[in-house]
Amino acid sequence: MKDFPILITGGAGYIGSHTVRHLVALGKKVVVLDNLVFGHKDAIVDSSVELVIGNVGDQKLLRELFKKHQFSAVIHFAAYAYVGESVTNPLKYYWNNTAEPIALLQVMQENDCKAFVFSSTCATYGTPTKIPIDESNPQNPINPYGQSKLMVEQILRDCERAWNLRSACLRYFNASGCSADSLIGEDHNPESHLIPRVLMAITGEIDTLEVYGTDYPTPDGTCIRDYIHVDDLACAHGLALDYILTKDESIQCNLGTGKGISVKEIIAAAEEVTNKKVPIRYGPRREGDPPELVSDPSHVYKTLGWKAQHCNVLDIVGSAWAWLNGPRGGRFEQ
Repeated sequence: MKDFPILITGGAGYIGSHTVRHLVALGKKVVVLDNLVFGHKDAIVDSSVELVIGNVGDQKLLRELFKKHQFSAVIHFAAYAYVGESVTNPLKYYWNNTAEPIALLQVMQENDCKAFVFSSTCATYGTPTKIPIDESNPQNPINPYGQSKLMVEQILRDCERAWNLRSACLRYFNASGCSADSLIGEDHNPESHLIPRVLMAITGEIDTLEVYGTDYPTPDGTCIRDYIHVDDLACAHGLALDYILTKDESIQCNLGTGKGISVKEIIAAAEEVTNKKVPIRYGPRREGDPPELVSDPSHVYKTLGWKAQHCNVLDIVGSAWAWLNGPRGGRFEQ
């Protein structure tokens, strides 16, 4: 890998900040660009990392940064990720998740920067045709969030044909867990992810946990998802970056464990970890929730040699509980 800095957009967010720490630990030079709408200054815990506050679509700022640092690559996390909001406010998502990355890609082209790691999503598949989901599954998003990410994937393919851009599109399943030392973790506002909401119900931060649907065609009637620890995601980004820089070819990979865990299993794990009961209210199914979403991770293993290391649900939930009870109390300063 060239000894030039890496630009990480959205690097003060949940997955981005864990990836920043991982790359710094590997000796990489990193510059973070984040508008702090959802990111947190305090999530950047390494003093060697320069944090620039600004938007991905600000080409004047981008040109100044590229002139100063001569970036060898970009890892792009910056995005909005609330599926329901994307349905009610699609233009917000197409602007932020699709249009602004185009501005970034234009500046990359101007500066002959041809390596781009993209934070994509399994939502690009929509309702899968088979489980587990491999990369051959048709990409038919059922909401603007997934569509906004798929559009960027297509743009990256077009840029590869036009000016030899190399990209790694990493399609996440359910990001979960927190850093082993509890210094950084998951802090969203509003919080929509299942594991932190289960724990928030235990601590009393919310009155009850709403469970949407108990009549799915699954063993216990609740939805099944593939929970991938955030530290494993960070590792995958480092490997993907090395791959496109050294192999000079683009890749598309699912990032998951290959193991499905139901909502009720998450709740049971949280009760075991905390030795407390979760107050629950059962409700009807939520429109657009497939019964099961589980990754087939065989392609990413063959391509990058990557395999999830944190597959035990108790370990994943336990790391989130440790973050809530750690030095930051599960929250960054606002």
